[in-house]
Amino acid sequence: MQTHDSPPPDPGATVAAAARLARRIRRHSLQMVSSARLGHPGGDLSSADILATLYSGVLRINPRNPAEAGRDRFIMSKGHCSAALYAVLAESGFFPVERLGEYMKPLSMLNGHPDRNKVRGVEANTGPLGHGLPIAVGAAKAAKVQGASWRTFVLTGDGELQEGSNWEAAMAAAQFRLDNLTLIVDRNRLQQGDETERTVSLEPLAARWSAFGWAVREVDGHDLRALARTFGELPFEPGRPNCILARTHKGRGVSFMEDRVEWHHKVPTEAELAAALLEIGEDPQ
Repeated sequence: MQTHDSPPPDPGATVAAAARLARRIRRHSLQMVSSARLGHPGGDLSSADILATLYSGVLRINPRNPAEAGRDRFIMSKGHCSAALYAVLAESGFFPVERLGEYMKPLSMLNGHPDRNKVRGVEANTGPLGHGLPIAVGAAKAAKVQGASWRTFVLTGDGELQEGSNWEAAMAAAQFRLDNLTLIVDRNRLQQGDETERTVSLEPLAARWSAFGWAVREVDGHDLRALARTFGELPFEPGRPNCILARTHKGRGVSFMEDRVEWHHKVPTEAELAAALLEIGEDPQ
């Protein structure tokens, strides 16, 4: 996480901070889903390293002033993975970590899908799939109109790319030459109920984004150093919106959840939670 007057981040320090943050995101999100008896733990875990990298040294944001005009905008299009988003916001100082225990409780601000009117640091209400990228295109276009330097980032699931609204937004972003817009696709290849390629195939996904006029990079979505390096290369090409295809694994970090479609929307038992937290580990002292 950077503020506007921060010096350029040290890549090594960013990776170390991201590793600690990713572990905390995984622990928090699993505990939240277990306590609420609701949630989407597989996608929380697949996106943890991406979120940790963004909030450790990429995004120019200020938790003390979340509405600062010049802030970067981050939109979590896959809003059903709200536990991971709330975890990274709390750990980044937008609200107390202790409030994560209120996840999905009656009248809690931490709804199953994020609400920008309730939670500091949430830029857009998301959850209905296919909405986040169109919102992000509008935000990036607004920055261009204003001549502003802030950037817009949006994280989508891969299954939600089966929604046509994404491709309408993709065409608009290329038309408007929104090189201040970065899409990250959490490419874990699993959606609710099955593999993406058995539902509505997305491949060749990189070629499709290129054909729509985007500058595309592919990266291991769990390699923190590679993620930090890729974000550091933005914008990839002047005048073209940026697409990062992050190859990930559903349930990453917990062996019995990894690459298992049932963990898209499943709640761990007490024994499973204990085993998962043991695998993820505590923060090193």
